[in-house]
Amino acid sequence: MWAVNGSCLGRIEWTGPEGIKGSAAADAFGMTPQGNEVLRVRIDGWKPGSEYRLRAVTESADRKRAEESEWKDFRTLDPAADSTSFVVWNDTHENHETLKALHEGSPGGDFMIWNGDTCNDWHKEEWLVPTLLDPAGQDFTAGRPLMLVWGNHDVRGRWAYRVPEFVATPANKPYYAFRSGPVAAVCLHTGEDKPDAHPSFGGRVAFERLREEQAAWLEEVTASPGFREAPYRVVFCHIPLRWTTERVIERSAYGNGSYDYYSKFSRDLWHDALVKWGAQVVVSGHTHQVAWMPGNDDFPYAQLTGGGPQPDRATWIEGKADGKSLSLVVKGLNGEELQNASFKPLR
Repeated sequence: MWAVNGSCLGRIEWTGPEGIKGSAAADAFGMTPQGNEVLRVRIDGWKPGSEYRLRAVTESADRKRAEESEWKDFRTLDPAADSTSFVVWNDTHENHETLKALHEGSPGGDFMIWNGDTCNDWHKEEWLVPTLLDPAGQDFTAGRPLMLVWGNHDVRGRWAYRVPEFVATPANKPYYAFRSGPVAAVCLHTGEDKPDAHPSFGGRVAFERLREEQAAWLEEVTASPGFREAPYRVVFCHIPLRWTTERVIERSAYGNGSYDYYSKFSRDLWHDALVKWGAQVVVSGHTHQVAWMPGNDDFPYAQLTGGGPQPDRATWIEGKADGKSLSLVVKGLNGEELQNASFKPLR
């Protein structure tokens, strides 16, 4: 996906292992990818665990001008790899100082999870492109795939319904799953931190139905090959499914400024499937504070949360997994270790 500043057509050119070359220039409806704000191209057939180079070629709609981007290196995920590494950011809220520091200081890895609240809200349409496709002028996707997990602020404001136009997910859904080495990852959309009927949403949200849809999907995907036998099983979602002090808020109280620190709405629907699957840890943001809750009899899965948007509260989480263990380390922007956890393989 890439931004354009006028009516354009586009394609992707690529080179791969052993000098193979190709291009992608068709959408699902038989049209050349085109638009006046963003172009998106789907590439199929790449080999897992392989190095590729790609560039975008953009033409003006009248075919009089064309521009090629620089070549970009990219490595596909490898479900059969013996090890993997990844990095997680959360709650960046358009803080450019934090975004630049995260980009410069955090490790690379095989993939990156942007775990929600990329923005404060979408009250202006012109915020979409710079926030999602050119955040603080940095390219977070250099060398690795970027996985966006929706946060509650990512669905706020008049123009929030347009976010899917600027975000790529495997099946054009805001929830998905993938395998990288020994880690099976499930990414879920926890929706808002208040009920759908809250007056601040103006009737624009329908997350109760979306959570139910994810519950049915979760049963299916975790029973599929590659997920039911994965050595490590990790869930990424923006709002935690557990919290240190869990208070139940009556629906009438939300109008007085209350909001959920954890998503009981989501947990009530997803808990049994996660336990059945053997989920080991849920990695979240939302609270703007680092917290660690190990698994227990009621909740066999642990809960880890990252920090907030300001540089003195921002964190990244570095994950590494091999045949011996999965480690998760939370670090501040200065590199200080704030929390760590490790898990043994289930198989």
